[in-house]
Order: sequence, then C-alpha cells, then structure tokens
Amino acid sequence: MSDTHDIPDDTHHGAPAHTNRTADEPAPEDAPHPAQASHPADPPPPISALLDAAAQAALPVLRAVRDDQLGRPTPCSEYDVRALLNHLFQVVVAFQTLAAKKDVDFSHTPDRLGEYGAQWPDRFADETVRLVQAWAAPGAEDGLTGGMQLPARTVGAMVLLDLTVHAWDVARAIGRPYAPAAGCVTELRALAARMAPTARTMNVFAAPVPVPPGASDLDVLLAETGRDPHWTAG
Repeated sequence: MSDTHDIPDDTHHGAPAHTNRTADEPAPEDAPHPAQASHPADPPPPISALLDAAAQAALPVLRAVRDDQLGRPTPCSEYDVRALLNHLFQVVVAFQTLAAKKDVDFSHTPDRLGEYGAQWPDRFADETVRLVQAWAAPGAEDGLTGGMQLPARTVGAMVLLDLTVHAWDVARAIGRPYAPAAGCVTELRALAARMAPTARTMNVFAAPVPVPPGASDLDVLLAETGRDPHWTAG
C-alpha cells in the first residue's frame, strides 16, 4: 500500500426515506411501537482514542526493529523496513497538520531515522502523542481537510489505517507478533470498503487478495488493501 492521503471518499449519503402515510393513518401492524423502537447505535469512538490505541499496539513492534533488519523487504513491495519507517514517520507528522485544517506537502519524505539515529523510536513515540493530541483538539473531526477537502474524520481514519497496517508490515518483516488495537479494525474495514475502488485506481491499494471463509477481521482488512495476510519475508 502506498500513501493513503488525499484518496477521494466515495461514500454517498442518501436522502432520508419518506413515506406517503399521513399523520392520521395507522401505522402498519408490524411497525414497532415507539416505546419498543430500537435505540440509535452508539456513536463511534473519537479518532483520537483509536489513534492512541493503535500507537500503543504499534510501538512495541517498532521498538523491536534492529539496525540489521532495516534493509529487509516488507509486504509493501516499494518499501524496505527503513523506507517504510520513514514513510510512517512522515505520515504521523503530516496528519497532525491535517487535523488543524492546514495544507501538507507530501512530495518529499525526510530521513528521520538518519536524523534521529538510535533515538528514532522515542521520537516516533513523541510524534504519536502529538498526533493523538491534534485529533483530540476541539473541531478536529469537524468539516473538511486535506488537498481534496475530504471529511476530517475520514482523513483521521486514513492515518489510523497507515499506523495499523504498516505496524503489521513491519512486524511481518522482522518476524514479530502483532495484534491491532481493539476497535480499530472495525473502523478501518468500513473505510477500506468505501474507498478501496478509488484507492486501486490511484495505485494506493493493490488488487484484493482472496481470503478463506472465517478469516479474521484483520486478515480481511489486509486482503482488501492488497496484502497477503500470510506474507513472510522468506
């Protein structure tokens, strides 16, 4: 998977359904009584809370990377471990700015690992704290942001996708276990389902990979992004 920033959101919001029944007409017999009507679904958790959970799940994997593993291949064929970590650094920093509704330049990926040396895991952890704070700020999830003016929550979910899936990429590359944070995969499957067709036309996602019946939610998400859930570094 390449960058997820600025993928158009293909979600279509339909108008609410209306009936021709007048106020005087009785409701159909099978219509639920108002007292029996189901309660509205609970609102989704804030993106900031999901990002915090995703960061806590990712950091043990990233801290486990050894210098001699930086050149290993990853499930993202265009990135080795070092390049993928620099990309993830760029994303985590840039999406702080997008939370504030400001423009971001993705044309250049800084070599954060080279800049920070052995301190890069601590610096990355610091940036994830700033990312969570940025998306927890009042109004961060409201309105539009990004170069294509997408809904802000969708943009927040994009960095959640990178943080979750790229942590899996690194874990696979270095042979470490990884489990995504609770609640993140549900949010991300919904994101991938509505954005995958456009993401594939933009070469952000590869073609979906078949998964067997009963595959885990994480495996289904990975397959939707074009990853083989059983990928190994060989």
